Amino acid sequence: MRALLQRVREAEVTVDGARIGGCGQGLLILVCAMQGDTPAAAERLAGKVARLRIFRDAEGRMNRSVLDIGGSALVVSQFTLAADTSRGNRPGFAAAAPPEEGRRLYAHFADALAALGVPVETGQFGAEMAVRLVNDGPVTIWMES
Repeated sequence: MRALLQRVREAEVTVDGARIGGCGQGLLILVCAMQGDTPAAAERLAGKVARLRIFRDAEGRMNRSVLDIGGSALVVSQFTLAADTSRGNRPGFAAAAPPEEGRRLYAHFADALAALGVPVETGQFGAEMAVRLVNDGPVTIWMES
């Protein structure tokens, strides 16, 4: 699985103008299931995300995790993280998991993150979504399981 994490002060996702999910201080996590990914890979990635120390401590160093700060997460599916741009001008997405498998793994990742103690809200898999965020830092991290 691939994930793009952004440390945020707040974030929200809407579909057709209606708010369907959001978070306060914490992480906006864009997630893509790849061909061959498993539930175990989703769980490993969730564990890495929950423990990743990218929030400031009292001395201003990135030394605290989303769990340490009592933060929350907005998890949004984004198959375009599988983009292959090595040829031509149109990205290819063949490396992404098929839609139903992607849906299951996306939900499994969100559930695994919540099971670790991070309050989680989600976007809507496969929908056209508008994501609004207030980046904090900015801090953006690319992760793969």
